[in-house]
Order: sequence, then structure tokens, then C-alpha cells
Amino acid sequence: MGDAPEPLKEIARYQALLDAAPIDLCCLGIGENGHVAFNDPPVADFQDPHTLKLVQLDEACRRQQVGEGCFPTIADVPQYAYTLTVPALCRAHRLVCVVPERRKAVAVRDALRGPIAPSCPASVLRRQAHATLFLDAESAELLG
Repeated sequence: MGDAPEPLKEIARYQALLDAAPIDLCCLGIGENGHVAFNDPPVADFQDPHTLKLVQLDEACRRQQVGEGCFPTIADVPQYAYTLTVPALCRAHRLVCVVPERRKAVAVRDALRGPIAPSCPASVLRRQAHATLFLDAESAELLG
């Protein structure tokens, strides 16, 4: 892993930072598969007792990273990532979610019209009175 930190030590280090300075503002998006941060369906846990964890990225999430130009090929996308858990994201004093592009339209529809469930982690935003969602015409096209 080269210079990558040992996962449990990195989680403890980051946890200490978050304990010292709670999150005021969380800027997030909704992934093509309905994920928030790297909380992919269906393993996102709305009751997760942890603040931060190491997760295995699902195939759809990894493909999205290539589609957005973050990595040249799927082979270049890491299989694991650190993420704040769903409850940790929701503890922020303010959530601002920006979701552009047509390829997110199904996820937006599922988040706003489907059940509030880990099958679409972004659906939890409907329970957050302190969340604001910004959509463009393309990401909102299935809501009409």
C-alpha cells in the first residue's frame, strides 16, 4: 500500500479530529446508485454506531468514478475507501446536497419518491430537516 496509513490507525486519527471539531456543514451529492459519501446500497447502515469506516466500493460506484473522470479505468479505481457513516453525515448542523446530470435522475427519483431504505442511501435525506437539495433540470427529469 506504499505510504497509505494502516486503516484502523487512520480511522482513530480521523475520529479524534471529528470529536475535536464537529461537522458544521456537510456538502454532499447523490451517487448514480443512490449512495451518499461511499455508503453504497444495500450495505449503508442508517443506525451505524461508528462515525467513520473503511468500506468496499461496489461496482456501480467504481464505474461512476471512471465516468466522472476521476480515474482512467475501472482497474485504477480503489476497491476500498474511507467514509463517514450515514449517521455521521446526518449529524452535521447543515447538509447541502448538489446533484447535477441526467445520469443521476433515477437515483434522485428513488431518493425522493421511493422508500427510505438502505437500498437507496440518499433517501435518508428526507428525514433531515436541516438538509437542502439542489437539482438541475436533468437530474430532476423523472420527478415530473
